[in-house]
Amino acid sequence: MPNVQSMGIVLGVSLVGVWIFTLLHLPVPWLLGPLFFVLISQFFIKTDFYWPAALRNMGLIIIGISIGQSFQFHMFKNLGWLIGVMLLMNGMILLFSFLLSLMLVKVGNLPLKTAIICTVPGGFSQVVAFAEEEEIDLPIVTYFHVIRVISIVIGIPLLLHVHAMNSQKESAISFSTLMALILLFLVAIGAVWVGKKIKIPVPYFLLPLILVIGLQFFSINTPEVPSPFLQMAQLMMGAYIGKLLTPKMLVFEKKIILLGIITTILLLLFTVGQGWMLMKMMNYSLATGILSTAAGGLDQMSLLASAIGADVSVVTVFQLFRILFVFIFILPLLKAFCHYIDQRDAGRV
Repeated sequence: MPNVQSMGIVLGVSLVGVWIFTLLHLPVPWLLGPLFFVLISQFFIKTDFYWPAALRNMGLIIIGISIGQSFQFHMFKNLGWLIGVMLLMNGMILLFSFLLSLMLVKVGNLPLKTAIICTVPGGFSQVVAFAEEEEIDLPIVTYFHVIRVISIVIGIPLLLHVHAMNSQKESAISFSTLMALILLFLVAIGAVWVGKKIKIPVPYFLLPLILVIGLQFFSINTPEVPSPFLQMAQLMMGAYIGKLLTPKMLVFEKKIILLGIITTILLLLFTVGQGWMLMKMMNYSLATGILSTAAGGLDQMSLLASAIGADVSVVTVFQLFRILFVFIFILPLLKAFCHYIDQRDAGRV
């Protein structure tokens, strides 16, 4: 019962956030309103906020299906050139992240292993799981990545100063369309189950996305996700992200808290510069360029692209390439590096 009451508080706060953001004509109100208001309310409402991961996952499946329906195949015409650009952008951000980690070692007196994991631009869940596996300071790593995700998800739409696109057609949902949507959702859940078994990253978003793209490739039509469903999916995600940064997390030294904010701002500015480069090199819009290079999550950046009218296909491919690059190449290298550091500290090398 306390969990139900706490969920009700989170839902109420989220809806207030949606209303205020809509009233003030702020961007992406159904995502950023709940995120911002849940984040701030935790510091004033003296109760533990509860928002189950299952609701976030349900929202991710809906958003994955919707973005899959928006995906276009035109960008694969120059795939070789595109891969080269993605490698360049990822190499630049990894080098910059390593420089930030050296700053954390020097200024924050953090161990090199911890500093590197705090700044690596990987997926939040994968990096936190890696830190736990390697017995690295988990609270500090979690704080650095949470503050990064929240700042990027809030900061980029405000920086671009654009508003959510009302591109969804408001129409009545027929019974047959609703049944088709439920069937598609159930098939997507099955795809997620398979993806989790074979350890695909971001399965709740990526597998529905791949499923719908595959159906499109074979000219199989899928029912369009209605706008109210997408709005609720955004609320589910926004409330979950806002709840990540809890008051209990801010128990570190003031220096560490400040360094988390500084490194996030520096990384955000660096990726904005990369987005501008991408705009000039590839003739993308500025919104598409920035969201493609931002060190946020694949799911959040693709959602923002859909909400603000950027090229969803480009953003999704760039973000997917980055997370796979980190997952397949960088994390194994970091594992070997951590092993070397442990061996060195033990006097074995």
